[in-house]
Formats: sequence, structure tokens, C-alpha cells
Amino acid sequence: MQHDPRHACVVGAGLAGAAVAAHLVRRGWTVQLLSAGDRPADGASALPVGMLSPHVTRSPTPLSRLTALGVPRMRAELERLLPPGRGWWPTEVDNHGHDPGRHPATLVRPGALVQAWVDEARASGRLSLRLGARLARLERVDGGWRLFDAAGAELARSATVVLAAALGSRAPTDALGLALPLRPVQGQLSLGPLQGPALAERPQRDDGVFVPDFHDPGLAPLWPERIWAIGSTFRRGATDTALDAAAHHENLERLRPLSPAAAEAMAGDLAAGRLLGWAGVRCASLDRLPLIGAAPDTAAWPERPQRWPALAALPRLDGLHLCCAFGSRGLSLAAFAGEWLASAIDGAPLPLEADLRDAIDPARFAWREARRGPG
Repeated sequence: MQHDPRHACVVGAGLAGAAVAAHLVRRGWTVQLLSAGDRPADGASALPVGMLSPHVTRSPTPLSRLTALGVPRMRAELERLLPPGRGWWPTEVDNHGHDPGRHPATLVRPGALVQAWVDEARASGRLSLRLGARLARLERVDGGWRLFDAAGAELARSATVVLAAALGSRAPTDALGLALPLRPVQGQLSLGPLQGPALAERPQRDDGVFVPDFHDPGLAPLWPERIWAIGSTFRRGATDTALDAAAHHENLERLRPLSPAAAEAMAGDLAAGRLLGWAGVRCASLDRLPLIGAAPDTAAWPERPQRWPALAALPRLDGLHLCCAFGSRGLSLAAFAGEWLASAIDGAPLPLEADLRDAIDPARFAWREARRGPG
């Protein structure tokens, strides 16, 4: 067992895992980061371009309040770690429909920030990265946890573990009997190379986001260095990442009211088989809010008490934490989630209003079910 009390194993090297690992390292922890893929940001965080912007609602909701905390933190991380044009670019977006008007926004290639977080943490000498390590099972042992792959090989051991592997967090938590309601949501982005002037003056958003021009040398060699994009689709329950012509057509219909000229060009590329695309699987929870915090120890909870304790007071599995289920809000929430969870693990939690803390607590689903009782 890893006996260093300030050692953690973070499972998942996308936006969530890299953010947690980076903030733990900044606090002086030593971190082992496990990636199921052959590089960081190999899953949904491999999106070629996404948009960082507030989640505005007619009245405040937990998600809108969380993104209000998260967006400036993410923008600060981008500005600190990456020069403009190398993974991100400031812009404005024209909103149509809900919350109409022009708003500040940032175009981001998520993998660039993930790599920057990993590089900074490795440069400190306190982060090690293991690729091709897919967690299947956790085992509680004296003083911490052992982590195993599907073949039974040990991947790591540590007193502190953070599951930040999006949908990959479901199998090990199911094996522990936690039954967290994590759901797949597949999304497809349609895109193409761009030459000449931008397809519009600025990004447009309604049912989906139209990016008329994004130039980033880091897109190569997988993508052209300059692209346009529209998307993405939402296929709840789907776990495949194969490109689908029907999804391209869905994105085409999203584009028509935003830019008829761009839609005409996209229709031509689609008919000629020239259209490019990217598909990834996001992870969402049953209530569409993230899971950030200590895992519940439901076996230690009271049976049918006359009065249930507050959610935050319920017993937890010592040393096991979650940071997942961001849905389509990973860019908005990852920096805040990494900072907040790292501070909580370090014993110095950042201030957070009690109702927001409860809204992201991984124990909330089991707590609600237990309070309803049998039947």
C-alpha cells in the first residue's frame, strides 16, 4: 500500500482528472494519473473545438450558479497556461432564442488544456502518468485501495483515489454496490476544413453552436489546422463513436437558421462525402448535475432513523472520491471541480454554499432513495 498520506491516484486523464491532478500537485500532493487511452484527453475531451460560456437561465439554477463559478476559473487557467491561438481563442457568440444577444465566449480545444495541466504537474516531479490503464475494480484494503484492470492485474494502490473517468467510473462503483446513476450521452460534431474568409463574423448559438472559424496548429495531424464546426447531437444511452450520416443531417438542420449560406455549403460537402466529423460519449447523471466529492458508505448509514442526518454528515468511503458526470459542461466546470475537490481532499475546502454542495454530492441519490424508504 502507498503509505504517503499526501499521495493520490486519479483515474481518468480527461478534463476532470487532469484538473483534479493539477490542483492536488499544486497543493504539494504526489499524484499517479491513470489514462485508459494511449494519451491524455483520449475520450470526450478530444473534442476538436468547444465553447466556454456561461449557462444562463431565466432564474438561477444549481447548474447556472456552478458555471458562473467555473467559467472564470477555466478562462484564468487557459490564460495562464496557453497563449491565445494555441488551444483557445477569445470571441463573442450571438445567442438566438433563449437569452438573445451577444455575449463573451471562448473557443477551446479541450485536449490542449488537459495536456498543459499534465505537463505542468509532471514538471513539478510530483505527477506520474500511466497510459493504457483501464480500471475495472477497486478493493478496500487496510490503509487504502487497490486498483485492478479487467484481467485482474493491479494498476495502482493508494490511500486516496479519485474516480474522474466519466462513464468509466461506473463499472468500479457498481462493483462496490454504489449504483450511481451515470448515463452515456453520445454527441457528434460536424466540421470541415476552412479556406478563405470565415463563414460568419462570429459564432452563433441556438439549438447547438456554429463555429464559423477556428484556427489552431494543434488540430493537426488529426484535423485541418483551420476548421468550421456545428453541433453537437445528443443521443442518450448511445455508447458508440462511429460517425453517423443521420447525425450530420441533424447538425445541418441546426445550421440552417443560423447561417443559410454555411448550411448550403455543408449540404454540398455532405452529398459529396467530404464532410468531416467527430463523435464522443459524455457522461451525465440522472439529475444532469455533476458528482463531485466523497463517495458514500451506504453500508454504514443508519437504518430508518427517526430523523435523517444532513447529507454532508452521512458516512463516506474513506479515501474514495468522484469527479464526473459533467455532461456537456466539462469546459465550464472542470477547473472549478478540480480546485474544489483538491481543496476538500487536502482538508481545506473552498467555501461553497450548502445547497450547491448538496447538489453535487455523490451521495445525494442514495440519500434520497433511503429517505423514501422501501416500497
